[in-house]
Amino acid sequence: MDVWKKSRELVNEIYSLTKRQRFSKDFGLVDQIRRSAVSVMSNIAEGFERGSNTEFIRFLYIAKASCGEIRSHLFIASDQGYLTKDELDKIMSSASAVSAMIGGFIRYLRGSKMKGEKLKPRS
Repeated sequence: MDVWKKSRELVNEIYSLTKRQRFSKDFGLVDQIRRSAVSVMSNIAEGFERGSNTEFIRFLYIAKASCGEIRSHLFIASDQGYLTKDELDKIMSSASAVSAMIGGFIRYLRGSKMKGEKLKPRS
């Protein structure tokens, strides 16, 4: 899934930024922003494996909320001088793009007639 691939790229961007000298010493913020990024990727994967659109959508909403959490953490990082304006803009754009992709996927699944393996009639 493209949305999962993009979320993986976002995780890698977050890890790269948080490995920097000054940023890496802010243990609480580093832990929180990394957990948020991992949550996006993991909830997309877990929802996919659940086997129904209803459950998948629920996990996609959790992933989307974690994108919002990432953006909030990024503002904190910027306010503390860990990121330049250009770096903030770039990573914020990535997080917003993943969030938009998740939102689009939710809309698609809501309109889909396929409901997943769990909900298929058994023969």
